[in-house]
Amino acid sequence: MTTWTALKADTYRVFGRSSWRLTFKEILRSRTFRVVATARLCQAVSQAGGLWPMLLPFCKLVHRCAANGAGVDFPWKAQIGAGFALTHGWGMVMSPGAVLGRNVTLFHGVTLGRRDRIAKDGQRVTGYPTLEDEVWVGPHAIITGGITIGRGSRIGGGAVVTEDIPPYSIVVGNPGKVVKSGCTPDVMHRVP
Repeated sequence: MTTWTALKADTYRVFGRSSWRLTFKEILRSRTFRVVATARLCQAVSQAGGLWPMLLPFCKLVHRCAANGAGVDFPWKAQIGAGFALTHGWGMVMSPGAVLGRNVTLFHGVTLGRRDRIAKDGQRVTGYPTLEDEVWVGPHAIITGGITIGRGSRIGGGAVVTEDIPPYSIVVGNPGKVVKSGCTPDVMHRVP
């Protein structure tokens, strides 16, 4: 999937339909959508051939301004699937190594962080979270380390998750505990 197709999918998550007019409207109107769009722009320019990569420093500057305006730490190098929704955004922090699937929703204050640990042999092991498709993460949840949040799971506000979560689970608390299995994903305007 191209970055432009992913941006159209991000627009679909907002409106339930997609067009370039709606995409540009949302870029102008919404600080949280703007930062997603500038991240996608950086990705597109870095992957393009010819002279396009020469524009990357300028695009990175635009993205940094958009991220500052949105009050988020949103690395353009993070792998983010199509149909990403950033709701409110303020205080959201994402590590560049995070991997997000399709139709993921993040609320304000969410942290998707790196975790380092020392293995038994003394080696440092670094891990970043992977959120599979249709994961919903509530306000101020913290997800750290090389863990996987299973497809369709919901992470409650304020939860601290440091272990793998099976698909279609609801997680709450500190430390995060699965309180329900077999839940229905919470995805408004799911991108097919």
